[in-house]
Amino acid sequence: MSNNNLKNATMAAVLTAVIVTPIFGLELVRQGARTSMQSHWSLVAIAAAVVFVFQLLRPWLTRPLRQFKASLPTLPSAPAKNHKLLMLLLLAVAVTWPFFAGRSSVDIATLVLIYVMLGLGLNIVVGFAGLLDLGFVGFYAVGAYTYALLYHWGGWSFWEALPFSGAMAALFGFVLGFPVLRLRGDYLAIVTLGFGEMIRLLLINLNTLTGGPDGISGIPKPSVFGLEMTRRASEEGATTFHDFFGLTFQNQHMVIYLYMMALLLALITLLVSTRLIRMPVGRAWEALREDEIACRSLGLNPTRIKLSAFTLGATFAGFGGAFFAARQGMVNPESFTFIESALILAIVVLGGMGSQVGVILAAILLTVLPELAREFAEYRMLMFGLVMVLMMMWRPQGLLPMKRPHVELAK
Repeated sequence: MSNNNLKNATMAAVLTAVIVTPIFGLELVRQGARTSMQSHWSLVAIAAAVVFVFQLLRPWLTRPLRQFKASLPTLPSAPAKNHKLLMLLLLAVAVTWPFFAGRSSVDIATLVLIYVMLGLGLNIVVGFAGLLDLGFVGFYAVGAYTYALLYHWGGWSFWEALPFSGAMAALFGFVLGFPVLRLRGDYLAIVTLGFGEMIRLLLINLNTLTGGPDGISGIPKPSVFGLEMTRRASEEGATTFHDFFGLTFQNQHMVIYLYMMALLLALITLLVSTRLIRMPVGRAWEALREDEIACRSLGLNPTRIKLSAFTLGATFAGFGGAFFAARQGMVNPESFTFIESALILAIVVLGGMGSQVGVILAAILLTVLPELAREFAEYRMLMFGLVMVLMMMWRPQGLLPMKRPHVELAK
């Protein structure tokens, strides 16, 4: 047993005690008009002892796992044709699944697809261009409020407002790009974090325009080629979806329709981002991420590259925000807090920066797992932080890291 292992185990135990003490070690108890604090130091001691023993024995505990991993056979890569067949099969399952699933399951799947759109949009900025953005939720809010305001003040429908939501979010991304042209790393993250908070505070304080903290309600759901999917038409003489097709009205129809819309938007985001990374602009993003000085020496303009990344990433967030407003039927500033930016960034990091399949997998995990463990809802953020710490320790490249194109020379 080396001194280094003992030192690391002691430090881990001390940090565990510091973190666990305010959560489990101290409890406020109200007795009539008096409030007292009770301590549970035994729980703190147990947690610290478990972490100390685990850290101390980790080299021996992980040795069988490393040997088992090394003994696993490597699977040959499937040909491109099989990949296409697999993608078509998954798409067919995704399209037919909501017709056999329950309403709550379809609702959760729709939320997953929203986070897939946001994760793929942020993946352009963080994963491809290497620009750390902590205020991505600001573009999400701009898209949502663009549709809400266009409906509230102009009576626009969802399909009329959707392009403007993406365009307005892209404009904000373009404007944000200018102050951060010369920034990188922590300084860039602080500026983008401030941008996200500025958007939220503006939405709160512009009472006459945005409704302030109460937001805007009564936002209509999207129609199907002008046919409303409601029990009764909003205007006299209009035809509803179920009347036009001779169906019995069911709320499940709107749930399935929203899921299909979210699936379509997510697929468009995936296809466009996949195409972009294979184009010269995608190669320029990768060059900027790897080395900005080398990128500049190749004759590339970092200013245009950064602006393109912020603008395109914000566009997808704007589309996702407009769909979120239509799905919820209302928007308010509390839906666009910093925790949303942190969650979207965690999806990109957990899945693997630059990996689109990894982002989709991480969005599914971080959205579905909390819904399956509602009894641990109050410890959700604690478990979420623990998972991220463990990922950064043992697999910092993410669940499914991006595979870079390479050529192997024969020996």
